Amino acid sequence: MDTVTHIVLGAAIGEVLAGEKLGKKALLIGAIAANLPDIDFVASFWLDSARDVWFHRGITHSLLFVVVISLLLAWVAGRLGGSGQASRLAGPGHPSRVDGSDRASRSVPMTFKQWWLFFGVQLLVHIFIDAFNAYGTGWFEPFNSYRVTFNVLFVADPLYSCWLGIAFLALLILRRDSSARKRWARFGLVLSSVYLCFCLVNKWGIDRVVERQLRQQAIPYARFFTTPTPLNSLLWYVVAADSNGDEYTGYRSVFDAPGRPIVFRLRPRGDSLVRGAGGGAVQGGGDGMMQAGSGVVEQGGGRDVGYLLRFAQGYYTIERWGDTLVFNVPRFGVVRGWDDPGARFVFHYYLNDPGHNGMVVQRGRLAGWDRKAWRDFIRRIGGEDVRGWR
Repeated sequence: MDTVTHIVLGAAIGEVLAGEKLGKKALLIGAIAANLPDIDFVASFWLDSARDVWFHRGITHSLLFVVVISLLLAWVAGRLGGSGQASRLAGPGHPSRVDGSDRASRSVPMTFKQWWLFFGVQLLVHIFIDAFNAYGTGWFEPFNSYRVTFNVLFVADPLYSCWLGIAFLALLILRRDSSARKRWARFGLVLSSVYLCFCLVNKWGIDRVVERQLRQQAIPYARFFTTPTPLNSLLWYVVAADSNGDEYTGYRSVFDAPGRPIVFRLRPRGDSLVRGAGGGAVQGGGDGMMQAGSGVVEQGGGRDVGYLLRFAQGYYTIERWGDTLVFNVPRFGVVRGWDDPGARFVFHYYLNDPGHNGMVVQRGRLAGWDRKAWRDFIRRIGGEDVRGWR
């Protein structure tokens, strides 16, 4: 999820777990702890784009990371407390710094187990909620490179985050001894969780419709997935792949008429373009690391293809744009695909021009969005036909 969501979510959890002991410092410590798994962004300063997209949400989003780092942070926090720094960490409301009128004065310093719970929950919630969007999360690194993804939330969904944001503002305003603080924290956590359940129900319904329509349209699919379009959970993007890897993409809104067919567009896998470039087919290596044909290697992109194939998790296409070979990962969607089904994929990587792949995950997400695009997007969410669907 986006950084702001992790901040307000971490602050709310911090208040529930340690607000009485740490006061408003629980918000700050919680917000920082909740964002620690994203420390992997520093790797982008020395990794190339292909390695960076694979490394992100890898080991720092693993269960091993949660256990090790939460223990380490609990030990550090405990040492600070044991060396007389607890009052500095907890702030002016700590028992050692207030009289009996403050609620913190009736509590005791955080124990090692309480700190471990605090940091462990923050880190675990981060990697858990990240798995609900399309990027993929390496829960089992370094033992298994499988990326967990539930495809339920877009990376930034205002209706998930707004309740946490409201709670965060309330917690900033309320006095630390206010009895309403926990109620506001729970307000944000409960309503954001209710919305997440709403998204799960939407996905379940969309998946049933997609599976039925794939059969009705006699599309020879071997697997499929659905994932929400930007900033909402009402319009869903569909990718179905056949046994050859060719993919069919389309869109379905929860407001579409029950009998309305999904318009699928065939997207050939394009492995022949790699063979046609002078090398062998894209294939898997014995160590689980995917290899590429020598034609791509000759063009400069072969060293990247292994990471891209692992990142793609079996869903990818290869296209030629002029004299450039492009590796697409369809799960991030099509640029305004509800308006123009033939548009380019959001995630497109230039295989023989690796130097021009900066911000490869982000660069196509909101490309070409103007007032008309937003209007068409809202109409499509509402179940209307827009240009390219008639």
